[in-house]
Amino acid sequence: MDLNAYFGHDVLVWVVIPILIFIGGLSYVSIGTLRIIFVARGRRFMSPILGFFEVTIWLIAISQIMSNVSNIAAYIAYAAGFAVGNYAGIIIEEKMAIGTLIVRIILTENNGALKSSLAAAGFGVTSVEGRGAHGKVMIIFTTVRRKDLPLVIKIIDDLHENAFYTVEDARHVAEGVFPEISRKMRRGKPGKHD
Repeated sequence: MDLNAYFGHDVLVWVVIPILIFIGGLSYVSIGTLRIIFVARGRRFMSPILGFFEVTIWLIAISQIMSNVSNIAAYIAYAAGFAVGNYAGIIIEEKMAIGTLIVRIILTENNGALKSSLAAAGFGVTSVEGRGAHGKVMIIFTTVRRKDLPLVIKIIDDLHENAFYTVEDARHVAEGVFPEISRKMRRGKPGKHD
């Protein structure tokens, strides 16, 4: 099919090709963002597959730019696709909620309610006494699946509105206590969590 005849030369050069380049840039950067996140989380099998598609799409997009080197719309479309692709990749990864997190909560007063509520929700809880800048503190640790983080934060906020807590990625988790919903999502060896 002759695209020139179908669209007309000007429409092809100034509209169709830039739109395709934008979509290509958006796609390959979104995939690249996900690939980097998977690499950081130790997902060995997904990263190479995503890398293959990322580079393939990039080669197609860059070949169109080189074929239309005098078309400023192609450059703008590529830059816009790149920018939007970064944002889209992060949003996609957040929606997928892949991985496991460590939540560390530091309380200046502890009545046991937070530990009980987290345990009642199915989360494993470990606590230790510590010393902070203003005296004794209770440090509570829990490891949660990423998709469960909003529930954990709600429990913390409901019981200790001004609690200090931090959240960080856990690269690998073995064993542990997780809510029943998360157990159904396990893959691989029992007791292992991604």
